[in-house]
Amino acid sequence: MIRRRTLLAATGAGLVGSTLMAGTARADTTVTVDPATDRGVWEGWGTSLAWWARALGDQDVFADMFFTLNPVTYQGKSLPGLGFNIARYNAGASSWNQTASGARMVVSDYIQPWKRIEGFWQDWTSEDPASSAWNWGADANQRAMLVKATRRGAKSELFANSPMWWMCKNHNPSGAAQARQDNLQSWNYRSHAYYLATIAWYAKTQWGVDFTSVEPFNEPSAEYWYAQNKQEGCFMSQAVQRAVLPHLRSELDKRGLTETMIAASDETSITAALTTWNAFDATTRGLVDRVNVHGYESGTPPRGQLYDEVVTKAGKGLWASEIGNGDGGGFSMALGILADLRQLRPTAWVYWQAMDSNVNWGLLDYTPGTGYGVVPDTPAQPGSVRAKYYLMAQFSRHIRPGMKIIGTGDPMSVAALDEKTGKLVIVVANNGSTLQNITFDLSRFSAVTGPSDGVVPRWNTGAGDAYTKRSAKLVGKSLTLPVNAKCLQTVEVDGVIA
Repeated sequence: MIRRRTLLAATGAGLVGSTLMAGTARADTTVTVDPATDRGVWEGWGTSLAWWARALGDQDVFADMFFTLNPVTYQGKSLPGLGFNIARYNAGASSWNQTASGARMVVSDYIQPWKRIEGFWQDWTSEDPASSAWNWGADANQRAMLVKATRRGAKSELFANSPMWWMCKNHNPSGAAQARQDNLQSWNYRSHAYYLATIAWYAKTQWGVDFTSVEPFNEPSAEYWYAQNKQEGCFMSQAVQRAVLPHLRSELDKRGLTETMIAASDETSITAALTTWNAFDATTRGLVDRVNVHGYESGTPPRGQLYDEVVTKAGKGLWASEIGNGDGGGFSMALGILADLRQLRPTAWVYWQAMDSNVNWGLLDYTPGTGYGVVPDTPAQPGSVRAKYYLMAQFSRHIRPGMKIIGTGDPMSVAALDEKTGKLVIVVANNGSTLQNITFDLSRFSAVTGPSDGVVPRWNTGAGDAYTKRSAKLVGKSLTLPVNAKCLQTVEVDGVIA
């Protein structure tokens, strides 16, 4: 995450989105939707909580905005709820206590206060979660948003940017003295696993939150975790990861969390994820239920290769668990989603920070508080809605959990079918410079009835529209959409049978 706020912030869309799908204008064209091409059952969309929820997680308006499909009034405007159904909870690594021996957390000179997430196991004196070594009142706002999301139907994942500071060799949860140095003490391999498993157990028994999965490493192979980093982070070599994972499975099972999956290793890029996966032996791979991967990679990432290694060959799950960029307009984000769904083929796609203090990164802006510790000296302030909010709505409000992703043979579109209700969803982008009339050939479906008058709803973002509802005409098994330059459209057709 540090890199995405330095290198990527400088280039905006370039690294994450536009270089991935920098297509040229195409003439009016026909795209055939193929229900026989099964690209997997969709699990959902989501966001990590972490920093924005630490600041503003006690407010229902954001829970409704992100985790429901309901219209939400915000700053005098009605917004469509994004319908996220995945919340990733960040187990903190920081605390401000002093141990009996006088040890304290070592703090980077450059870490922003709002990126310090207070952890629960605050010193090593006792493993008993009921003892004074544990503070379950910590991190109140992020916990509040986790519970709000859960009550709105979201499932959740627990992840850690760093082990607790006292588990680190230098007591600094931002990293070791130098980059690419392991910073988790060997005698704390089990402690890190114990910490996460205890949070998962406590969340289930006390908060009503049953984590679907636990991810113990965040971008563990990245070169940007070091002591003067701007956030929490910890380099963990592949050998350390291999050592921690058996402890995590054991600790979860001891607490009766046998159905809680382990996700690993949340590498920063698809290339890094391939390297780590290939370094795991059969025993380690057997402990991993799902591979998580982040989307911070320039050029043409080996999306299809990771899918083949993880899903086709190993039979594991695959999530695009963290993506973000500095393109406030968001069109590169939309193109990245299309590329991911076509080539990487994850079953879930998660944006990093739904609200972000870094200009153009969030779907909404916010200004963090200024305090050092848990309570800011000045409160955080929510800000404006970014155009990428409406682009996200084009996907997340329509491609819903349980739908089957099907083929289009077209890099600029994705289709999903709800086989229970007969609803077909198509999302299409025009990355060119002129209007394109794009015809979708639905002749490969056994039935396409649609409404009696043939008028079907479509939504457009771009060219002055912000998720604006319009209409299109279904003629038999053919549907033509006029898509302006740099626009994203979504269309829904009912009465469709594969």
